[in-house]
Amino acid sequence: MEIGIVLPLAENRSLGRPPRYTEMREMALQTEAAGFDSIWLYDHLLYRSDEGETTGIWECWTILSALAEATQRVTLGSMVLCNSFRNPAITAKMAATLDEVSNGRFVLGIGAGWNKPEFDAFGIPFDRRASRFEEALQIIRPLLKEGYVDFKGNFYQAIHCELTPRGPRAEGPPLLVGGFGPRMLRLAAKYADMWNTGYLHQPSALVEPLAKMEAACAEVGRDLATLAVTSEISLGYPDLGELPQFMENYLSGSAADVAEAVSGFEQMGAQHLMFRIEPYTAEAVNRLAMSVREYRQRTAA
Repeated sequence: MEIGIVLPLAENRSLGRPPRYTEMREMALQTEAAGFDSIWLYDHLLYRSDEGETTGIWECWTILSALAEATQRVTLGSMVLCNSFRNPAITAKMAATLDEVSNGRFVLGIGAGWNKPEFDAFGIPFDRRASRFEEALQIIRPLLKEGYVDFKGNFYQAIHCELTPRGPRAEGPPLLVGGFGPRMLRLAAKYADMWNTGYLHQPSALVEPLAKMEAACAEVGRDLATLAVTSEISLGYPDLGELPQFMENYLSGSAADVAEAVSGFEQMGAQHLMFRIEPYTAEAVNRLAMSVREYRQRTAA
């Protein structure tokens, strides 16, 4: 099983500001040197509370592109790209190009989006997101896999569109879909190479979403075994600093405790874990790396 880390892009309590790119680059290099398999970035334009307080965040794709040059081994992925922020044919073009820059290390994670304030602030339509997303997948997948699509829908069109040049992989970068609702699960079952369910804290939390995905695969005539199951895990180290208020449920404990949980996720059928660490510090990354080493030693025994 592969294990990665979600890098912070937004303002955080410990810094009192968003991390600078030089700091994010150091985080990425630390993650790679510590033996993790992947690095993931959220795709948001801003966060805004009900009271109107804004939290800033850097733009995902630009940072991913820079980290593709800075790193050498780790997989790089979006967790997950908001479809409505970019034209889907352009997204496919960008994905093929980033796969070239990274020498075949990119995973295009994409979803329908959920954070209405950023849609409103940047003038992006918030309505019928799942319908827009369904059309987008009918453009993105054939462009990535075959290099060509001819599509005209209610929201998007890509007429006689060719993706050329192609990136380093003939089949293009893997397509990961993130989502929880019945319609999003069916779209993942129909179009995705990988599926992500998030905000889990214990292996038992994967039981229900996995059962729902299995049903969605059956509905579209797909074997769940052909879909890579991935999970975003909330990991907290409260002794290292204050945790965000929204982080109500999270994995924590000793290196052995976390290693045991990782083994449990693998036994449940997860093939890739992405850890969101709070607070994100070098010490927290080192602690998780210890757990990963222990998990891998157990697996190899």
